[in-house]
Amino acid sequence: MTPEQTRRTTLLASLALLALAACWGSTFFMIKDLLDRVPTLDFLALRFTVASLALLLVAPRAIARLSPVVRRHAAVLGLLYGVAQILQTAGLAHTPASISGFVTGLYVVCTPLLAAAILRTRIPRVTWAAVALATVGLAVLALDGLSVGYGEAITLASAVLYALHIVGLGAWSSARDAIGMTILQIMVIAVVCTIATAPDGIVLPDRTSDWVSVLYMAVVVGALGLLGQTWAQAHLPPTRSAIIMSMEPVFASLSAVWLGGEDVTARLLVGGTMVLVAMLTVELAPRRAVEGEVPHIAV
Repeated sequence: MTPEQTRRTTLLASLALLALAACWGSTFFMIKDLLDRVPTLDFLALRFTVASLALLLVAPRAIARLSPVVRRHAAVLGLLYGVAQILQTAGLAHTPASISGFVTGLYVVCTPLLAAAILRTRIPRVTWAAVALATVGLAVLALDGLSVGYGEAITLASAVLYALHIVGLGAWSSARDAIGMTILQIMVIAVVCTIATAPDGIVLPDRTSDWVSVLYMAVVVGALGLLGQTWAQAHLPPTRSAIIMSMEPVFASLSAVWLGGEDVTARLLVGGTMVLVAMLTVELAPRRAVEGEVPHIAV
């Protein structure tokens, strides 16, 4: 690629992750309403099963084209993400939603730490500054006091697993294998969530509107979202990806104001601005100053 093509691809990858964060943030109201009628793990199992079937219909041979090594990587990433979903859900039962959102968002801090430890990458000062600013912004958005108990502990464990998923995806994904890796990851997530909920039986939605919500979150947010993340992280280092995705709670708050009629608060303005500035810092600073990372490793 020429330098101009590389810059264009990097910009598209950043925009793809930003769009993904917006989609995640927009689903909070739908999920909250749906979970009044469908248990959380049942919803997750159904969502990722539908997502995997949708992608298999579109690209039935994509997994077969993957090498054994790539399949193994995709299975590990799917397992990490599936267990993280279950831990986050279990933690939410013991933790207020705002605190759960903040603790989950600590993957922004965990990602550069794990990238440095696992990939032996050097994280430049400007990136650490952006990570710190994003973390403080998340705290301003979400926290109104914090006590560390069982719920917070297992939610933090989910944040570490999400960070591992981001690091692994940045190291192992390639644009060529994006579709196959996405399908296999989602299939593994579906299996993990189904195993977790199967002993109690699986409750299916009984309203047409609920099925519409499930299909949107499975196909648009789940399948296409993870496909976009897998492709984008083939072109971006893990820490940069994590900072961009930290915009999710900002979009969630904006959705609450726009769709839920909530008031615009000083916390929303201050916290959201801090996260936005953190994202713009890694996007607008010179690339070499931000990314002292080697985004891919051979295994």
